[in-house]
Amino acid sequence: MVSLDERWNALMAAAQRGDDRAYERLMGEVSGWLSRYFHRRLPPAAAEDATQEALLAIHVHKQKYQADAPMTPWLKTIARFKWIDQLRGHLRSPESLGETEVPIADHGPAARAAILLELLLAEVKPAQAQVIKLVKLHGATVEEASKASGQSPSLVKVNIHRGLKRIGQTIAD
Repeated sequence: MVSLDERWNALMAAAQRGDDRAYERLMGEVSGWLSRYFHRRLPPAAAEDATQEALLAIHVHKQKYQADAPMTPWLKTIARFKWIDQLRGHLRSPESLGETEVPIADHGPAARAAILLELLLAEVKPAQAQVIKLVKLHGATVEEASKASGQSPSLVKVNIHRGLKRIGQTIAD
Protein backbone atom coordinates (compact mmCIF):
# COMPACT_ATOMS: atom_id res chain seq x y z
CA MET A 1 0.00 0.00 0.00
CA VAL A 2 1.34 3.41 -0.99
CA SER A 3 1.49 6.03 1.75
CA LEU A 4 0.10 9.52 1.33
CA ASP A 5 3.62 10.97 1.23
CA GLU A 6 4.70 8.48 -1.43
CA ARG A 7 1.66 9.25 -3.60
CA TRP A 8 2.05 13.01 -3.21
CA ASN A 9 5.80 12.81 -3.83
CA ALA A 10 5.22 10.85 -7.04
CA LEU A 11 2.61 13.37 -8.18
CA MET A 12 4.89 16.31 -7.29
CA ALA A 13 7.83 14.76 -9.13
CA ALA A 14 5.63 14.29 -12.20
CA ALA A 15 4.33 17.85 -11.87
CA GLN A 16 7.88 19.17 -11.69
CA ARG A 17 8.56 17.38 -14.98
CA GLY A 18 5.57 19.18 -16.54
CA ASP A 19 2.79 16.62 -16.12
CA ASP A 20 -0.27 18.87 -15.82
CA ARG A 21 -2.64 16.01 -14.96
CA ALA A 22 -0.45 14.91 -12.04
CA TYR A 23 -0.22 18.50 -10.86
CA GLU A 24 -3.99 18.94 -11.05
CA ARG A 25 -4.56 15.72 -9.10
CA LEU A 26 -1.96 16.68 -6.49
CA MET A 27 -3.42 20.14 -5.99
CA GLY A 28 -6.92 18.67 -5.71
CA GLU A 29 -5.85 16.25 -2.97
CA VAL A 30 -3.74 18.85 -1.18
CA SER A 31 -6.57 21.38 -1.43
CA GLY A 32 -8.89 19.00 0.39
CA TRP A 33 -6.30 18.34 3.08
CA LEU A 34 -5.64 22.08 3.54
CA SER A 35 -9.34 22.89 3.64
CA ARG A 36 -9.91 20.38 6.45
CA TYR A 37 -6.83 21.69 8.29
CA PHE A 38 -7.97 25.32 8.16
CA HIS A 39 -11.69 24.69 8.78
CA ARG A 40 -10.76 23.07 12.10
CA ARG A 41 -8.82 26.19 13.10
CA LEU A 42 -10.43 29.22 11.48
CA PRO A 43 -13.84 30.69 10.62
CA PRO A 44 -15.07 29.58 7.16
CA ALA A 45 -14.09 32.73 5.21
CA ALA A 46 -10.64 32.85 6.80
CA ALA A 47 -10.22 29.11 6.20
CA GLU A 48 -10.94 29.56 2.50
CA ASP A 49 -8.47 32.47 2.28
CA ALA A 50 -5.79 30.46 4.06
CA THR A 51 -6.39 27.46 1.80
CA GLN A 52 -5.94 29.59 -1.31
CA GLU A 53 -2.83 31.29 0.08
CA ALA A 54 -1.30 27.91 0.95
CA LEU A 55 -2.08 26.53 -2.52
CA LEU A 56 -0.45 29.59 -4.05
CA ALA A 57 2.65 29.09 -1.87
CA ILE A 58 2.86 25.46 -2.99
CA HIS A 59 2.55 26.52 -6.62
CA VAL A 60 5.23 29.20 -6.26
CA HIS A 61 7.67 26.82 -4.54
CA LYS A 62 6.88 23.56 -6.35
CA GLN A 63 10.14 23.54 -8.33
CA LYS A 64 12.15 23.95 -5.11
CA TYR A 65 10.43 21.00 -3.42
CA GLN A 66 12.62 17.91 -3.21
CA ALA A 67 10.34 15.03 -4.08
CA ASP A 68 12.52 12.51 -2.23
CA ALA A 69 11.62 14.12 1.13
CA PRO A 70 8.27 13.48 2.84
CA MET A 71 5.72 16.01 1.63
CA THR A 72 3.48 16.06 4.71
CA PRO A 73 5.94 17.97 6.96
CA TRP A 74 6.55 20.49 4.16
CA LEU A 75 2.81 20.91 3.66
CA LYS A 76 2.18 21.24 7.41
CA THR A 77 4.83 23.95 7.64
CA ILE A 78 3.21 25.95 4.86
CA ALA A 79 -0.22 25.45 6.43
CA ARG A 80 1.03 26.52 9.87
CA PHE A 81 2.52 29.74 8.48
CA LYS A 82 -0.66 30.58 6.56
CA TRP A 83 -2.73 29.86 9.70
CA ILE A 84 -0.51 32.22 11.70
CA ASP A 85 -0.81 34.87 8.96
CA GLN A 86 -4.61 34.65 9.21
CA LEU A 87 -4.49 34.92 13.00
CA ARG A 88 -2.23 37.95 12.77
CA GLY A 89 -4.64 39.61 10.40
CA HIS A 90 -7.48 39.00 12.82
CA LEU A 91 -5.40 40.26 15.74
CA ARG A 92 -5.02 43.55 13.86
CA SER A 93 -8.75 43.72 13.18
CA PRO A 94 -10.60 41.36 15.55
CA GLU A 95 -13.95 42.67 14.34
CA SER A 96 -13.31 40.72 11.14
CA LEU A 97 -14.20 37.61 13.10
CA GLY A 98 -17.56 39.11 14.01
CA GLU A 99 -19.75 36.80 16.05
CA THR A 100 -18.49 33.74 14.22
CA GLU A 101 -18.48 30.60 16.30
CA VAL A 102 -15.50 28.42 15.57
CA PRO A 103 -16.16 24.84 16.72
CA ILE A 104 -12.70 24.18 18.11
CA ALA A 105 -10.85 24.44 21.36
CA ASP A 106 -9.07 27.68 22.24
CA HIS A 107 -5.78 27.71 20.35
CA GLY A 108 -4.77 31.09 21.75
CA PRO A 109 -1.78 29.84 23.73
CA ALA A 110 -0.56 27.77 20.78
CA ALA A 111 -1.01 30.71 18.41
CA ARG A 112 0.87 33.05 20.75
CA ALA A 113 3.64 30.48 21.11
CA ALA A 114 3.84 30.08 17.33
CA ILE A 115 4.05 33.84 16.84
CA LEU A 116 6.72 34.13 19.54
CA LEU A 117 8.66 31.26 17.98
CA GLU A 118 8.50 32.93 14.58
CA LEU A 119 9.75 36.20 16.08
CA LEU A 120 12.64 34.37 17.75
CA LEU A 121 13.53 32.55 14.55
CA ALA A 122 13.57 35.91 12.75
CA GLU A 123 16.54 36.82 14.97
CA VAL A 124 18.77 34.18 13.36
CA LYS A 125 20.05 33.79 9.82
CA PRO A 126 17.55 32.19 7.42
CA ALA A 127 19.75 29.10 6.94
CA GLN A 128 19.87 28.64 10.71
CA ALA A 129 16.11 29.10 11.09
CA GLN A 130 15.44 26.60 8.32
CA VAL A 131 17.44 23.77 9.89
CA ILE A 132 16.21 24.56 13.41
CA LYS A 133 12.64 24.18 12.15
CA LEU A 134 13.42 20.98 10.30
CA VAL A 135 15.34 19.24 13.08
CA LYS A 136 14.05 20.71 16.33
CA LEU A 137 10.42 21.39 15.39
CA HIS A 138 9.60 18.80 12.74
CA GLY A 139 11.83 15.98 13.99
CA ALA A 140 13.89 15.56 10.85
CA THR A 141 17.29 13.96 11.16
CA VAL A 142 20.41 15.96 10.41
CA GLU A 143 20.75 14.04 7.15
CA GLU A 144 17.14 14.81 6.14
CA ALA A 145 17.65 18.48 7.01
CA SER A 146 20.85 18.44 4.97
CA LYS A 147 19.01 17.17 1.91
CA ALA A 148 16.08 19.55 2.36
CA SER A 149 18.23 22.63 2.96
CA GLY A 150 21.15 21.92 0.66
CA GLN A 151 23.54 22.36 3.59
CA SER A 152 26.14 19.76 4.50
CA PRO A 153 25.36 17.69 7.60
CA SER A 154 28.15 19.40 9.53
CA LEU A 155 26.85 22.83 8.51
CA VAL A 156 23.36 21.80 9.64
CA LYS A 157 24.77 20.98 13.08
CA VAL A 158 26.74 24.24 13.23
CA ASN A 159 23.74 26.30 12.11
CA ILE A 160 21.49 24.65 14.70
CA HIS A 161 24.03 25.29 17.46
CA ARG A 162 24.67 28.92 16.46
CA GLY A 163 21.00 29.64 15.86
CA LEU A 164 19.89 28.24 19.21
CA LYS A 165 22.71 30.13 20.92
CA ARG A 166 21.53 33.39 19.29
CA ILE A 167 17.92 32.68 20.29
CA GLY A 168 19.07 32.06 23.85
CA GLN A 169 20.92 35.38 23.84
CA THR A 170 17.82 37.14 22.50
CA ILE A 171 15.68 35.69 25.28
CA ALA A 172 18.28 36.62 27.91
CA ASP A 173 18.53 40.24 26.71
